[in-house]
Amino acid sequence: MPKVMVVGAGAVAQVTVCKLSRRPDLFPEIVLASRNVEKCKAIAERLPHARIIPEAVDADQVADTVALLEKHRPALLLNLALPYQDLPLMEACLQAGVDYLDTASYEPPDIPFYEYKYQWAYQEQYEKAGLMAVLGIGFDPGVTNAFVAYAAKHIFDEIHYLDIVDCNAGDHGRPFATNFNLEINLREITQPGRYYENGKLVEIPALSRAEDVRFPEIGVRKAYLIYHEELESLTKHFPTLRRARFWMTFSESYLMHLRAFMNVGLTRIDPIEYEGHPVVPIKFLQKLLPDPASLAPTYTGWVSIGVQLRGVYQGKPRTAFIYTNIRHEWAYQDCGSQAVAYTAGVPPAIAAELMVQGTWKKPGVWNVEQLDPDPLLERLPEAGLPWKVVLDYPLDFTDVPE
Repeated sequence: MPKVMVVGAGAVAQVTVCKLSRRPDLFPEIVLASRNVEKCKAIAERLPHARIIPEAVDADQVADTVALLEKHRPALLLNLALPYQDLPLMEACLQAGVDYLDTASYEPPDIPFYEYKYQWAYQEQYEKAGLMAVLGIGFDPGVTNAFVAYAAKHIFDEIHYLDIVDCNAGDHGRPFATNFNLEINLREITQPGRYYENGKLVEIPALSRAEDVRFPEIGVRKAYLIYHEELESLTKHFPTLRRARFWMTFSESYLMHLRAFMNVGLTRIDPIEYEGHPVVPIKFLQKLLPDPASLAPTYTGWVSIGVQLRGVYQGKPRTAFIYTNIRHEWAYQDCGSQAVAYTAGVPPAIAAELMVQGTWKKPGVWNVEQLDPDPLLERLPEAGLPWKVVLDYPLDFTDVPE
């Protein structure tokens, strides 16, 4: 069986490699590459049963990645690096003739604005080369897209309203920390909130709208409207959607610290001069705060992520809630991870199985909802992410025209 290459060595990559290593029949060798090869070696040491080959690579340099791909000839590259690297890694895969997947859409380093258009532009080139690229196969985006596709296939004739809801009710015992890369996290939530309604993108000030949402096993939490990239692809591929929004919870402590960072300029992404050297404030802040992977040993509590849907089936109104719940303690016991990284790291490992086995094999560039959701969702519970469907669910969002 062929090799696979994982680019990135953070908290999410640790989970994905953990899962890949348990399928030596499919992945007898895993090349793990990062700028920081020591992180790759540390992950390999935690998984001594697996054949993991640590390598150094600068994922911003297409030629460097092409050389590494040609050295190892993997069947698939799993991009678990930062969104800034999506385009150079897609280009490298195209040049080397390797299939590709990632967990987040491209974001220009100097503009905190996610858009799929840059990656969708590769559609014709990948199709002609007979290569497949799967975009955004984490949990949200990723499994949330599959939930919507599953609902469209099995539950609704038309879906009209979509609200994606994400709650981390866990406690890591730190004054402030992010659950994945701080720079990406803060760029995401400090940009204006945006959602789709009646074919248009509506923009509101950052964190200016909140609603009470009931999360299974957790209870009612205040969730804030933010923009997330799956809204762009889902509204494109499900044109019956009249509105699509994304909601995420934040603790009062988190918001207090975030506002303080914003007020003093520590979330800025443009460089400032300090003692004759350019310093990007958000990158400096990242150095001061905990590594997301370090949170796992003492993290407790639930994470809940799902989609609330409203539409019609056989001419009658229908609602549904499809969701996954997992505890931080379970994720740590399974892969030494906290649950947020776990939810993002498990799906790309399943997608890798589907791609190398040929279950998902379709030349071109695809979002998850364009592929058959059933094989992914069938494997999800056994991989550690159980999910449920509740029909005729009393939805939290009542601002829907009759």
